[in-house]
Amino acid sequence: MRRRIISIISLVTTIMLCISLSSCALMDALLDSGTTGGNNSLPNGNITVEGGDSYDVTINNPEANINVLAASKGLLSAVSIVCVHDVYQYGVGGIATTSKAYFSGAGVIYKLDKNRGEAYIITNYHVVYEGTSTSPNQISQDITVYLYGQESSDYGIKATYIGGSMNYDLAVLKVENSKVLMESNAQAVSVSDSDKLNLLDTAIAIGNPEGAGLSATVGYINVDSEYITLSMNTPQGTKDINLRVMRIDAAVNSGNSGGGLFNDTGELIGIVNAKSGDTKVDNIGYAIPSNVVRAVADNIIHYCDKTNKESVYRVLLGVTVTPSKQYTVYDPETGTLEKREEVSVSEVSQSGGVAGLLQGGDIINSITIDGVTHEVYRLHHVVDSMLDARVGSSVVMNITRNGTAMDVTVEITDKMLTAY
Repeated sequence: MRRRIISIISLVTTIMLCISLSSCALMDALLDSGTTGGNNSLPNGNITVEGGDSYDVTINNPEANINVLAASKGLLSAVSIVCVHDVYQYGVGGIATTSKAYFSGAGVIYKLDKNRGEAYIITNYHVVYEGTSTSPNQISQDITVYLYGQESSDYGIKATYIGGSMNYDLAVLKVENSKVLMESNAQAVSVSDSDKLNLLDTAIAIGNPEGAGLSATVGYINVDSEYITLSMNTPQGTKDINLRVMRIDAAVNSGNSGGGLFNDTGELIGIVNAKSGDTKVDNIGYAIPSNVVRAVADNIIHYCDKTNKESVYRVLLGVTVTPSKQYTVYDPETGTLEKREEVSVSEVSQSGGVAGLLQGGDIINSITIDGVTHEVYRLHHVVDSMLDARVGSSVVMNITRNGTAMDVTVEITDKMLTAY
């Protein structure tokens, strides 16, 4: 079984992806024989499921194993994914031929209309992308998803690619008119605020390791926010991607990519996308924070669904920001310690959208987009918030300039959008 290898700065990192015809055939054989997967029964009296289109699951048995209940809740929104690619292979003399390649991963149901059998599914970009694919955008044209407990060919659900971003390693798939969905107990995921995570918070990874069906592992948040560099293969050569992630110690393996990372109440806190391949390192995995996942998914659905676009479109303000002060805040009530930064403007482009509005030395306190306020106390808050801004959005930045707080209103125009 071949593996796709990615480098993270000085580490060697493996993208959790199964590749090869034999591995997919093995998966189908195992699933058909009933040796993998599971059943859809839930612990009696422990979980109640209400509603059809929204996620409303309540854990109400304090004596039960909380991780079991959280995993059961997460599995309601989990899917395994199999992608088929026609890929180029080069033989003697550089002669190109094509063959079938099978990739497996996982995803989460983000939005769901069960009455219509319609869903939007979030996964990693690299789960559906292959640099040697013959398709124009190197995205699989043959994507099948499976619900937990229904991971056999009888219950395969065809999905289509709506859009994605290599730079964020996220993609959105769409399912339409699926009878399997209509008759299932599937639910849309509940998304938690990843900025509220603390070190050693529970992290439950639900994925599709080795393409053998959905499973769960439990660990903890080790680092709430850091940056890694991924190397992605493209038709033009290797491309390095700088990506903000959380570090976890829950066991993740090939095929976990795109799967959800959940807290101890079964809410989504991230999307698993990589692990350390260093043989001297144990259980270092990475997940894209849920706040980024939600913002990117909403952005893709807004700009790409039922259009000819396929990219994330982020607003660029034309400003460079830096942390002018770094400190921690201790909460005596909860006993938690939180990293904080004072985010200041260091440079303003004269051709950017905030030229004449912001100036060097301004401290950004918050950004309000269409009535929703994003407090800025980490550097990434400025960048991430711009994923929520659309052309015509009302954007108000609260800043401190020379000791005086003030509001600055920014008009979002087409010229400020960039495909990312």
